[in-house]
Amino acid sequence: MKKIMMGCLAAVAALIALVSCSQDYTTYAGPSHIMFSDTLYQYAVQESNEVFNVPVSATEKADYDRTFGVEVVDKQSNAIEGKHYRILNNTVTIKAGEMVGNVKVQGIYDNIGKTDSLGFTLKLVIPEKYNWTELYKDYAHVVMQKSCPFDIHNFSGWCMVTSTFYSKYLNNVTNRLIKTEVVEGEENTVLLKDVYYKGYNLKLKFNTKNILEPKVEMDDQIAGETGEAFGTIYGDGKLRISQPSLYTSYYNTCQN
Repeated sequence: MKKIMMGCLAAVAALIALVSCSQDYTTYAGPSHIMFSDTLYQYAVQESNEVFNVPVSATEKADYDRTFGVEVVDKQSNAIEGKHYRILNNTVTIKAGEMVGNVKVQGIYDNIGKTDSLGFTLKLVIPEKYNWTELYKDYAHVVMQKSCPFDIHNFSGWCMVTSTFYSKYLNNVTNRLIKTEVVEGEENTVLLKDVYYKGYNLKLKFNTKNILEPKVEMDDQIAGETGEAFGTIYGDGKLRISQPSLYTSYYNTCQN
């Protein structure tokens, strides 16, 4: 036991030595460059017409404000300025002592269609000395999509379901009209009644945490009996269904 303790102490001492040696950080010491922080941004446009930021970064700080122009590249845009969005500042300022400034953009909710995917490209208007286009681009593409308010009750009622299981295991069935209802006491959850076989209902949960990724989730459930589905009993006789591991299921709050 004593030898083990000594070994542990030696290892801790070595780690402390390594940590002590790693305090010399590598810092950028090259010329000052200005660029968009990324080349692609996605934003959800909501009813509130909230303002979103497209960040512009510098490679180093300065002791003075730096202001640069921003323009829209029409040939690389299918969104129309003034109709689908507004640019609230045609210049971007990186303040003294800071390394990031923002182009402020506001989507126009009422003018964006339910299934539209609209985008526009912004280009920095900067002196050549600040450009670093051999490594980073001086433009950014912004994609907007409409995000309607979420209401779980919009997903209750009659629903048309399509499934590859229907065509494979149910004769002459390609889709089915079923009833759905909100599950009381379970947040953002609906019950799909008799999806595959009578008396077997399935629960679906709507994940609302990220409006850009509105996912539908499902726990493992029993969808029927193997005897009814395949004409013979497999295992415990229960036909189980689970969340697909290779595919992500999404919902659209603007279409229900």
